[in-house]
Amino acid sequence: MSVSKSNIVLIGMPASGKSTVGVQLAKWLSMGFIDTDLLVQARAGESMQAFQDANGMEAYRTLECDTVGSLVCENCVIATGGSAVYCGGAMQHLKAIANIIFLDVPEEEIKQRIGSMAERGVVIEPGMTLDDLQAERRPLYLEYADEVIDCSGKPQDELLTEIRKIIKR
Repeated sequence: MSVSKSNIVLIGMPASGKSTVGVQLAKWLSMGFIDTDLLVQARAGESMQAFQDANGMEAYRTLECDTVGSLVCENCVIATGGSAVYCGGAMQHLKAIANIIFLDVPEEEIKQRIGSMAERGVVIEPGMTLDDLQAERRPLYLEYADEVIDCSGKPQDELLTEIRKIIKR
């Protein structure tokens, strides 16, 4: 991983563990923690789902792209929203300030973890399935990732150990 980049970005599908793993990773590494979904919600003044329902998905994506693209931080673990990879400019910004790690969780595990997509605020086109969404996003995650972690059936402590090994390289 690049020594000149002081931040670590976690990308992946909703329910892949970006926020959960990110908080613990930040603690282990004595770094700050930023969840871009929370930043977007704070800017919107309401939940992601409420904002999408009132303003539409395109407005949400614009807000997310602007929020992620304007992020300024050092020595932080950053958990992005699963849809941040649609924001090419924002992802290039993150790539310039951070090493990007894709938490690659198999579709079946995502389905088990996610519960209600509406309650979770998943950015998804009407009529799309979770399988469709993963098929659309996975190539983007792979495109932007500096490293890919296979998360299949692994407990959190094992993932954290793998990430720490990557960071030490």
